[in-house]
Amino acid sequence: MSTTPPNSYEDKEIDLRDISRKMGSMFQRLSSFIFKSIQFAIKNIVILLLLLIIGVGLGMYLDRTQKIYDHQIIVSPNFGSVDYLYSRVDLINSKIKQGDTVFLKSIGFKNPTRLAKIKVEPVVDVYKFINRTGKELDFQLLQLFAEDGDIQKIVEDPITARNYTYHSISFTTRNRTTTAATVTPLLNYLNDNEHFKKIQQETLKNVQLKMEANERTIAQINGFMDDFAKSSSETAPKSSSLVYYNENTQLNDVINTKDELHQEQGYLRIELVGYDKIIKDSTVITNIEKKGTVNGNMKLWLPLLLIAFFLAIRAFIAFYKHQARKHQTPA
Repeated sequence: MSTTPPNSYEDKEIDLRDISRKMGSMFQRLSSFIFKSIQFAIKNIVILLLLLIIGVGLGMYLDRTQKIYDHQIIVSPNFGSVDYLYSRVDLINSKIKQGDTVFLKSIGFKNPTRLAKIKVEPVVDVYKFINRTGKELDFQLLQLFAEDGDIQKIVEDPITARNYTYHSISFTTRNRTTTAATVTPLLNYLNDNEHFKKIQQETLKNVQLKMEANERTIAQINGFMDDFAKSSSETAPKSSSLVYYNENTQLNDVINTKDELHQEQGYLRIELVGYDKIIKDSTVITNIEKKGTVNGNMKLWLPLLLIAFFLAIRAFIAFYKHQARKHQTPA
C-alpha cells in the first residue's frame, strides 16, 4: 500500500515553479544591475577615464620614487652576547615604531625616518651546532629534548635557535641606503658595550697564552722525536736513559698528540679572526628591492582605489537622496 500523499506530485510541481520564478527574478535583477552599471559608466565616462589616467600616472611615479628595500647582515655573537644582541635589536625596533628619531640619530643612523623595521633571527644550522665542540654532546642533547616531540620543532625553538653560530639581522628602509648610513652605525652600536669588551680582552689573552703553550709543547715533541730518530738510526747500543717503546705505541700517542695540537692551533687562529668584534659581521647585503602585492604595483592599485572611492561617494549620495525622499513629510 502506497504511503505517498496524493498531493505530493502537485507540491513538487509548485516548488519547481517557485524556484523557476525566483531564478527568473534573480536574472532580471542581474540584467537590470548590468544595464544600470553600463548606463552609469557611459554617463560618467569622462570622470572614470580621468581617474584612471591620474591613478596610473601617480602610481607609476610612486613606484619609481617610493620603493622599499630589504637589507641583511649575517653576524656571529661572541663571548656569550646572543641575548645582548637580541635585546639591543628589539630596542632599536621599538624606537623605530615610536618614531624616536632623536635616539636613532644619537646612535649614528643618518636617515632614521627611512627606517621601517628591524629584526634578528637565527640562521638554523643544526650540523654546525652539533659539531661546534667537536663532540656529540650537543647531538645527544637534541635527541634527549626530542624524545617526546618533533626534532624539527626543537631545532627551530627560540631557546635552541639562540645557540646557533650565525644570526641574521634584517631591516627595511624606504628608498635606497648606504653602508655608511645604516650598517656601520648599527654595528658600531652593537659593539659598544664595556662589559663584553672586557670579556673580549681576557678571551684574547687566554687564546694567545694557549697558542703559545701549544707551540712550546709542539717544539718539545719535535725535539723528542728528533732525538728518538737519531737514537734509532745508530747501530751502537742505545743509552740507558732512553725510553723503550713497546711496538711504538707510546710513539704513536706522541704523534697523535702533536696532530691534535696542530688542529687546535688552526682552530684557535680561525677563532682569533672572529674575535676582533663582539658582534662579528660576516656578510652584508644591502638594497634588495622588495616586491609584493602593493610594493611596485601602485600603478595598478591606485586607479582602482580612486575609482572605488568615486563609486562609494556616488553610492552614498544616491542613498542619501533616496532616504531623504522617503522621509519627506507630505505638504
